[in-house]
Amino acid sequence: MVPQQPSPHRAHRAHLAHWPAGVPLQAPTPRTTLPACLAASAARDPEKPAIVFADQVLSYGDLKRRSDALAAYLQQRMGVATGDRVLLMAQNCPQWVMAFYALLRAGAVVVPVSPMSKTAEVAYFAQDSGARLVVVAQDLLPQLPPQGSAGPLATTLVLEDLQRLLETATAPPGAMPTDPDALAVLPYTSGTTGHPKGCRHSHATLLASLAASAVWKQLHNESVVLTVAPLFHMLGLQNGMNLPLLLGATAVMMPRWHAATAAQLIEHHRITAWSAPPAMVIDLFAQPGTAHRNLSSLRLLSGGGAAMPEAVAAMLLQRFGLVYQEAYGLTETASFLHANPPAHCKRQCLGMPTQGVESRIIDPATGTELPQGDVGELVTRAPQVMLGYWNNPAADEAAFITIEGQRFFRTGDLALVDEDGYFFLKDRLKRMINVSGYKVWPAEVESALYAHPAVLEACVIAVPDTKAGDAVKAVVVLKTGMQGSVSEAQFITWCRAQMAVYKAPRSVEFVAALPKSGTGKIMWRELQEAHLQEAQRASHTPTQKASP
Repeated sequence: MVPQQPSPHRAHRAHLAHWPAGVPLQAPTPRTTLPACLAASAARDPEKPAIVFADQVLSYGDLKRRSDALAAYLQQRMGVATGDRVLLMAQNCPQWVMAFYALLRAGAVVVPVSPMSKTAEVAYFAQDSGARLVVVAQDLLPQLPPQGSAGPLATTLVLEDLQRLLETATAPPGAMPTDPDALAVLPYTSGTTGHPKGCRHSHATLLASLAASAVWKQLHNESVVLTVAPLFHMLGLQNGMNLPLLLGATAVMMPRWHAATAAQLIEHHRITAWSAPPAMVIDLFAQPGTAHRNLSSLRLLSGGGAAMPEAVAAMLLQRFGLVYQEAYGLTETASFLHANPPAHCKRQCLGMPTQGVESRIIDPATGTELPQGDVGELVTRAPQVMLGYWNNPAADEAAFITIEGQRFFRTGDLALVDEDGYFFLKDRLKRMINVSGYKVWPAEVESALYAHPAVLEACVIAVPDTKAGDAVKAVVVLKTGMQGSVSEAQFITWCRAQMAVYKAPRSVEFVAALPKSGTGKIMWRELQEAHLQEAQRASHTPTQKASP
């Protein structure tokens, strides 16, 4: 599509009237690499706690030494070379952090994989990325594909063996990587056609997001960050790990979410900053014991992935003096992109473009920029936007648009800009379900459902969920003679064995037929709207679209 010239009604820069004091309009991207940043933090204060995990404290000096030793082992014993892609798969733990920085130190590209991924999903990530090595937790070994069945994936390094392996390195690792534009991380985001796509992020794109985020949120080396969002996800990778390590701050890490433990950690370690999706925040403050905890150290509570319900936002302010600072970002933008200014937050809002970010609202069909107040597709350009998708020029062609000679990323989200220059999500252009910030593309789930022996046809839709924003629902037609052969509970159990749990349907409806167009296409939008209207009638409240 050839875009038309933007209209003269370009959204004004009204948000600058609410711009945070002391925050520059541009945030220079550090021209360095992530392992060099860790080395700098370790040199400044080698004895300072970098990671606190259960009763373990890992100092900056020890983290750097162990990461360097593992990098040397990877290079000398496993033949890892610059540009090699390596899968990293585990729950949050210090070893995950060591492996991440060791791989980057060795010049490799980290492919973060959800520990919820099933064998077929891991096999796809390996085949598509060309990874020949996976660094994995011991308990996840059964989820790996058999050697030889996943393309080049042929070698496994178990995280629990790291301590023994660190003692076998006979020489220091090679020279520190210095190219900020080198590929660093290849996170996968699910695709509209059923195939996840790898997002090519360099050290520079990741650091652009981190540098802007630190200044906007007023974080520093004395910050204490609660790290509970999964490290394979950009929210956890950037906010829970890379950001505190860049600043020389301390990350208090949890392996997985547990509300009562989180409240205890906030009180005990005097945690000052926490980035989390609304579902986690709601769960924490719904616990009876939370009201009796001293949470006065918590100064920053931020996140995205869904809109924070008005009642919860009001409760946080009234009872705890906390403002949930909603923000907006994607895997393709290395997390931080839009945010609400701390002193002028708007609720259920994507915030405003942050330092160095230019976002516009366009007509998705013509590329013409729309005036303030009109709903259109949100497009953006920023130094943290990915380089493009991995080996997928067709996806790049669809994902980027040129406006006035500049390359903008098409988010696929329909939004508007209000009179103050704040962005509000209204709908999604792409067919996507948002489960607590995790993108679920129906086509990918449907493709997996057709492997069930009783399924004739399937359509996957979103249904509202008070905690997660969206929940996945499958509407299924069974084959002739198979009616009654499988229950909803049995079907859901089967689904959870085939795909990551957040992708698996939480509810299933068996129907005689699916609505179809004259050309035989399943009319998913008709089903989607019918279920949203049903939910709206049941709750007697207006339907609330979740923020990504």
